[in-house]
Amino acid sequence: MDLSAIKFDSQGLIPVIAQDAITGKILMLAWANKEALQETELTKRGTYFSRSRQKLWRKGEESGNVQEVKDILLDCDGDAIIYKVIQKGGVACHTGHRSCFYRTLVDGKWIENEAPLKDPAQMYGHKTSHDK
Repeated sequence: MDLSAIKFDSQGLIPVIAQDAITGKILMLAWANKEALQETELTKRGTYFSRSRQKLWRKGEESGNVQEVKDILLDCDGDAIIYKVIQKGGVACHTGHRSCFYRTLVDGKWIENEAPLKDPAQMYGHKTSHDK
């Protein structure tokens, strides 16, 4: 992978948007370092860098909701990436929603615009949330 065009931030990370390869729906935003990008290219599986755990995060390693990466796109400034994915299990968000972007601002309040597809406890066992 040619990393020379990528502008990583001061922590060696770049934001990555996961987008449904078929519908175009934005599923989530996460971060990647060089190793995560290289692994994603090699395995065709969504791999990110967990800032809180300070290690690689292979999407679906706990929940089973793996991302099959079809394309990797770099923006014009070289400072943002899109993974076009097939979301296995239909759920991208640790809350059980299809997308992490399931709330809409209406009259100054955040309103859920879609119901969760799965209970997080079913995806993570005893855990009710999953860090990114």
